[in-house]
Amino acid sequence: MRPLNVPTTVFTGGSGLLGGAFRRLAPDARYPSSAELDVSCAESVDAWLDAAPVSLVIHAAAFTSPPKIDQDPSRAIATNIVGTANLARWCLVHHVPLVYISTDYVFKGDKGRYTEDDAVMPVNRYAWSKLGGECAARMLPEHLIIRTSFGPDVFPYPKAFIDQWTSRQGVSETARQMVALIEREARGTVHIGGPRRTVMEYAQSLDPAKAIAPLSLEDVTFVAPVDTSLDTSRFRALTKAQD
Repeated sequence: MRPLNVPTTVFTGGSGLLGGAFRRLAPDARYPSSAELDVSCAESVDAWLDAAPVSLVIHAAAFTSPPKIDQDPSRAIATNIVGTANLARWCLVHHVPLVYISTDYVFKGDKGRYTEDDAVMPVNRYAWSKLGGECAARMLPEHLIIRTSFGPDVFPYPKAFIDQWTSRQGVSETARQMVALIEREARGTVHIGGPRRTVMEYAQSLDPAKAIAPLSLEDVTFVAPVDTSLDTSRFRALTKAQD
């Protein structure tokens, strides 16, 4: 079992939603800010990671807004592709395992219940940038790519899609599942998430009493896949989780 709650574990993106949930489970790991560790800059990556012992890098820092990435794809290239490559190169040189947090959006989204071995086909620039990060992570012999979808533990929006299916779940559960995988030193690509359901059903599961208005994919200007639900059988087998 790999100890996670130690200062030699480095978690990028610690100020984000997932970082906050993960920090509650592993408060003694290191969570550098983007000002301290700029993943898009190879010199910053080398200087920060060389400064103290590192046994594991968990890379969750990312530019994640599909509409904003459509407006500024260069930032997504710098953060999601080049940034991951910079970390992967450092980990490769120093023989340190890399855990990369990817997305269900790498799939075309036309059938759902995707397994780790299904073909990938991103439908927007955000997903392409995350797939680029996966390519960098795969260059390491010691890597774990976690594909997932998560949101706040309390649904933050007034509307939810009724025609988009997902395995999205609350971030606290995602962090718990991540810890279970990493402690078992899982390698390769693993899907984690909840059951297949519409975004509306997911939202209602978090806030049963909250009035949430319906929203259709036809109502938004950005391209989003219809069904990116994930088959999580491999995760359950690796962690001996129960349905």
